[in-house]
Amino acid sequence: MFMDKPGVGGPFCYLPPKLSHLSEFSQPQFLQSPNPFMHSNQMSNLLQRFIDQMEDSTTPKETDSSNNFFNFLSSDVTELILARLPVRSIIRCSAVCKLWHSIITAPLFSASAAAPPWFFLYGQNNIFVKNNQAFAFDPDSNEWIKLPTTLFPVSISQESSFIGSGGFFFNTTANNFSFAPILIPSWRETTPLKFSRLNPLVGVISSEFSSNSNQNNRFEQKLNLPNIIVVGGVRFIGGLVDIEDNLAVEIYNPTLDSWDLCPPLPADFRSGNSSQSLSSAFFKSKFYVFGIHSCFISSFDLSNRVWSEVQTLRPPGVITSFLISCRNQLMLAGLCNNPHGPSFNLWGIDELTMEFSEVAIMPPDLLNCLFDSDEDDRFASLKCVGVGKYIFVFNEEHRRNYPACVCEVSSDSKQCRWRRIPDLPEPVNRFHKVISFCSTISLRWILDGEVA
Repeated sequence: MFMDKPGVGGPFCYLPPKLSHLSEFSQPQFLQSPNPFMHSNQMSNLLQRFIDQMEDSTTPKETDSSNNFFNFLSSDVTELILARLPVRSIIRCSAVCKLWHSIITAPLFSASAAAPPWFFLYGQNNIFVKNNQAFAFDPDSNEWIKLPTTLFPVSISQESSFIGSGGFFFNTTANNFSFAPILIPSWRETTPLKFSRLNPLVGVISSEFSSNSNQNNRFEQKLNLPNIIVVGGVRFIGGLVDIEDNLAVEIYNPTLDSWDLCPPLPADFRSGNSSQSLSSAFFKSKFYVFGIHSCFISSFDLSNRVWSEVQTLRPPGVITSFLISCRNQLMLAGLCNNPHGPSFNLWGIDELTMEFSEVAIMPPDLLNCLFDSDEDDRFASLKCVGVGKYIFVFNEEHRRNYPACVCEVSSDSKQCRWRRIPDLPEPVNRFHKVISFCSTISLRWILDGEVA
C-alpha cells in the first residue's frame, strides 16, 4: 500500500478513499524573505526544494537515491518541513511512503503542524436541499475547498441553526442539539437543551485528546468529547419570536450527557440576543459577548459562572463591529463612517479597561471590491469572523459571489497584511441563507478518523 522509502513514486501513489474530499494536491505559496509573516530564508528554500521534488515525482518510478533530496535529511528535519505544509498537502504526504506516514501520524506531529483557522461558508436553499453547498477556505494554500454534503446533517433547514466553532460543527433544532468534529461525518446527538432555541451563540470550552474506556467506538477512544456553551438565541411560539424569554446559558457536560443551567445574558442584550445580532470570543477563560450594532460587551466567567457588568465599546464613527480573539488579545473589527468615506478598521482591546487602540485599516480598494453599488444599505451584508492570526471580512450577498478578503495579523499584533480571497469555485448555486464562521481544524482528528 505504501512505498518503502521516500522518493520512490510520487505523492499520488496511495490515498485512502475516505479522504477524497481533501485529496486535490495544493501547492502552498512559499515566502522568500523574513518578516513577521514569513518563514526564514533557509526554511523557505527547503520547502521550495521539497515541492519541486514532489512535482517531479507524479508517477510511480524508480528514483536515483543519489539525487533524492530527502535521502540526505534526518527524520527530524523531514518532520520540520512536512509540518510547514497546508493540511491537504500533509494528508497527501502521509500516503507517499512508510517513513512519512509514520512521521505524520505520530502523536507529537499534530502539535508541531498546527493548522491555521479555516473560513467556512454554508449556503442553504430553502426550496431544493440538493442545492445546498459548503466551502472552506485554507489561508495557507490560499484556495477554496468544496466540501461534500455528507459532512453535514440532513436536518439543516429553516427551522434549524447550523454553526461551527472550536473545531466542531453544531446543529440546533427545536428539539435536538448535535455536533461533529469538522471534516469528520461523525454526528453525535446530545440530550435536549433544557430551553430549545434557534440562532444561539455556541462555543467549545475544552476539547483534548485522550483515551476513552468505550472500546466499541474508535473515535471516542481518541477524543474527549467537548464541553459546549450555548448562549442566547430565540424561541418561537406560534411562529412568532418570544422577545420576553431571556434564555439561560447552558453548558454541556459530555461525561453525564447533560446540560447545566447558568445565568442568562444580561438584560441589556434582550433586544438582540441571537447570533444574528451578536458576536462572541473566548479569551482567558471567559466567553465574551458583543452586540454587533449596540456595541454592548459583557463576559461570562467560566470558573464562577457569572456575567460581568455590561459596558459599551464603541470607537468613533463605528456603524457595525465584531469582536474577535486574535493573537492572544481581544480585537474589534468594524465598519466606520468617516468624513472622507467609509473604512474598515481593526482595534486592539485591553480586556481590563476596555480601552481600544487602532491597529490597522483595510486598504480602500479592498473594501470597494466587496460591494457593487452605492446604495445606503450596501454595508448591511458585511460580515467579519476570525480566530488565531486571521480575520476574514466578506459580503454575504450572492450577486457578487460572496467576495471576501483576509487580514493576517503579525505575532506582535502591530502589523497586518491584507489580501483578496479568490472567488468561490464554480458553479455556485443560489442560496436563501448563507452561514459563515471561522474555526480551527484538527489534523489529528482527520488522520485518526479516516486513515487506518
